[in-house]
Amino acid sequence: MPTATITFRECIQDSQDFGSDDEHMVSRVVLDLAAEGRTFPNLTVDVKQTVGSSYESGPLEVSRPRGYDGSLDYEPFRKAVERYYRSQVGSGGSGIRIGPGSANLRMRNNRFISRAEVSFEYTTQSPTW
Repeated sequence: MPTATITFRECIQDSQDFGSDDEHMVSRVVLDLAAEGRTFPNLTVDVKQTVGSSYESGPLEVSRPRGYDGSLDYEPFRKAVERYYRSQVGSGGSGIRIGPGSANLRMRNNRFISRAEVSFEYTTQSPTW
């Protein structure tokens, strides 16, 4: 199986520019993706979370990376983005450390420039994007 490598560059947390409203917080992650023998720089992924849900365990919606139209297994990609996002925001966050019981706390337009890299295997067969 081929291997994809994601290099995370930054996270912009809960921005109205990306669609945040009273019901959902939308954050954006900027990354480079190396897959299919090529590198796709400066891709963006939206991370959507219900307002008031737990930063540590609340469900996250992760979009397809804008600017990439190749094959990639969604689940390992989503998990990698989720780990990166939660490493920036939450009880273990290096950007904003929000402890348990802080679900009603909301901060907007925070930008975290933090490089991280992760690799995972993917398939060019179904199920992919």
